[in-house]
Amino acid sequence: MTIKQYNDKPLSHLSYAIVSNGKMAVVDPARDPQPYYEFAEENNAKIVAVFETHPHADFVSSHLQIHKETGATIYVSKLVGADYPHHPFDEGDELKMEDVTFKCLHTPGHSPDGITVHAVDAATTKEAIFTGDTLFIGDVGRPDLREKAGNMTAKRRELAQAMYKTMTTKYNHLSDNVWVYPAHGAGSLCGKNMSDDTTSTLGNERIGNWAFQEQTEEEFVSEILDGQPFIPAYFGHDVDINKTGAENFRASVSNILVHLNVEKFDADATIVDTRPQADFKANHIPGSINIMARSENDKIETWIGAIIKPNENFYLVLNSISEYDEVVSRIAKIGYESQIKAVLTLGQVEFESSDDFDYTDFKQNPNHYTIIDIRNISEFNEEKKFESAKNHPLNELRDSAKDIPTDKPIVVHCAGGYRSAAGSSIIEKVLPADAKIYDLSERINDFN
Repeated sequence: MTIKQYNDKPLSHLSYAIVSNGKMAVVDPARDPQPYYEFAEENNAKIVAVFETHPHADFVSSHLQIHKETGATIYVSKLVGADYPHHPFDEGDELKMEDVTFKCLHTPGHSPDGITVHAVDAATTKEAIFTGDTLFIGDVGRPDLREKAGNMTAKRRELAQAMYKTMTTKYNHLSDNVWVYPAHGAGSLCGKNMSDDTTSTLGNERIGNWAFQEQTEEEFVSEILDGQPFIPAYFGHDVDINKTGAENFRASVSNILVHLNVEKFDADATIVDTRPQADFKANHIPGSINIMARSENDKIETWIGAIIKPNENFYLVLNSISEYDEVVSRIAKIGYESQIKAVLTLGQVEFESSDDFDYTDFKQNPNHYTIIDIRNISEFNEEKKFESAKNHPLNELRDSAKDIPTDKPIVVHCAGGYRSAAGSSIIEKVLPADAKIYDLSERINDFN
């Protein structure tokens, strides 16, 4: 049994290919199936199975496309109520693929329909569990998404109690030597305290993962519900897409209208400008929101999905048309590519610039400014950078910015500078034109 892990770092999404004697299975595949196809070719293997551990909230899966293009059978719990062709795979069910036998464990907690896929290799005796969003390295999946993500109505406390039962009963028969392969690593919004490691063993998790430690159900429920990160607007949208099956990836990213060297533009929808902050502030179409996509460290997937609502159309501004494939493909990972009305590049014309910031004056006279902290509530409560700062989380800012007073200049900050570019541009868009809005950007690090 050969196992290959794929790591989509901007979403901290982990997916897998398992090969045995010319046959291959895929677990929780990303939106673009091409890497799995290439791995199958390299190993002279035929893709025969796709396992979906649950309907994912934070990315769109390619399970239906893989089924259509390879003939592979999709295995998913009957509890999902999936609208695509599939074979039910539930507690006690097994699938034999050459030397590997896949067994299903029903492991609810993150979602009511979550499963763990237990793989046993008869040739080497190696065992692995593909745990989806149930068991992470150092943590377990959050139980509060299904109240707001998709059409499912499971309550967070019920799912937290289900997770307690899962962690105290479902893995007990497995040895310490079983490898653990989760669907997410550190940085994902599907949990709160994940390790930087992307694999582990059950033995290590039994020692180091808080969820395996002896505790009462009430203690467990209290811990898992406390301090979970915010839920981006797109999460429910993606659950619904994944229950139906997404459109073909290649087709979905290739047929978007393009306008090059735009010199005037009357927008009838929101404009998302992905250029670096300095370029944006020097010149941008009025009303644009600056959600940068400079590298994979800029989590444009998460923040477009948090700021732009599902089914809300928007224009996409790129620094260069050479970035089209990269940026549009990243947006497609959350199923928002169909919302792009057109891709734009700017011509040699001055649209609008942002005000210059007198940083020295701010450092000397911070009380002369209204300071807006756009970090998440938990970040703000844990540590205030400025005692007078008001918290307006970025994912809520398009609604809350109207309540920010304009009697003093406004300074926007986050934790490291990336989010404040988006935040200051949103406030600039919402408040009257005479309001003075400044972005502290990376200079927030001077106050750590």
